[in-house]
Amino acid sequence: MSLLHRHPLAIIVLAQLCGTSLWFSVNGVGLSLSRDLGLTEADLGRLTLTVQAGFILGTLSIAASGLADRFRASRIFAVSCLLGALVNAAFVLASESFAASLALRFATGLCLAGIYPLGMKLVIGWTPTHKGAALAWLVGMLTLGTALPHLLRGTTLGMPWEWPLIGASLLALAGGALIHLLGDGPHLPPPAGPARLQEGLAGLREPRFRAVAGGYFGHCWELYALWMLTPFLVAREVQRLGATGDLVPWLSFGVIALGLIGCVGGGALSRRLGSLWVARRALAISGLICLAYPLLPWAPPGLLLVLLGAWGLTVIADSPQFSALAAATAPQARVGSTLAVMNAVGFALTIPAISLTSSLWAAQGPWVLWWLLPGPALGLWALRGLAEREPQAAPPASS
Repeated sequence: MSLLHRHPLAIIVLAQLCGTSLWFSVNGVGLSLSRDLGLTEADLGRLTLTVQAGFILGTLSIAASGLADRFRASRIFAVSCLLGALVNAAFVLASESFAASLALRFATGLCLAGIYPLGMKLVIGWTPTHKGAALAWLVGMLTLGTALPHLLRGTTLGMPWEWPLIGASLLALAGGALIHLLGDGPHLPPPAGPARLQEGLAGLREPRFRAVAGGYFGHCWELYALWMLTPFLVAREVQRLGATGDLVPWLSFGVIALGLIGCVGGGALSRRLGSLWVARRALAISGLICLAYPLLPWAPPGLLLVLLGAWGLTVIADSPQFSALAAATAPQARVGSTLAVMNAVGFALTIPAISLTSSLWAAQGPWVLWWLLPGPALGLWALRGLAEREPQAAPPASS
């Protein structure tokens, strides 16, 4: 047995880190694009929205075609990383044309649809037990991958903004190569025949799955809009501190990357207390911070940065637990398609959240965060009838 196959979870989460660095690669250099190309906060919001739109169309296409269940997950993941690396690098050449930039970010989202949901399926295939803890590492690496462009920008300050984008593309190529070498796990069912979109929606007939999906949808409304706003929130406090703007990418990376600790810590807790217990508490805490943050404009900048870090830690901690709960209740023969549909609906909800907050930031500042409150509030309401100690369905035999 090769070294890769002795530690499959480590390889999958490392590949996920590399592949998902494409997601916010442009946001990592957003302040530089504003300075050099004259892009506004609303323009940067549109670039983020097109990634989300591409991801949604990609996941729906995967679900409708049955691609996730008809072909090897490792092959789809590797090809998606290759194509994503190419279109992300092409942004460097097309940045002078905003229309071309939008098209390339849309294509990046399409490619990410073959990375994130398929990464979940690979985890299930290699690690069928303790899915909450295993998926916590996967989503933690998605979080770190989202933060990575800010780190790349921080390490290349003084250099052209194109460098971090090229770096993200190289990382995606490395992630795809790792999964190509690893292959699929032994616990997935054999490839299924052609699917219909309705089969990806089959889990919605199960009341427990519907409740979990409702919680996940509320989580999605809050999460990506917050990640998009993080550099602006950090820049505001750095300015109030009178510190150099060079701190912004480093602190933005730190705020988002703290989500890795939240995911892994939540995964460890889920083994003792259950995935639902962790998901409920994380969603409630992030919702309370969302409520409180705009009420504290007078607070010292350092305190608000700490509060922002606590938000970054909790806002993503529920995501792997929702994915684990969904995987446990989804039809096992169509688990890939069902998770893809759930992802598609959840990410569709990120579009109005990002659109609202990016367009209103200049006028409302931190008060814009209250537009995110319906997410955790409605998510908790959807989970209200579930018993935390209710036994979950057995792991797939085959988020």
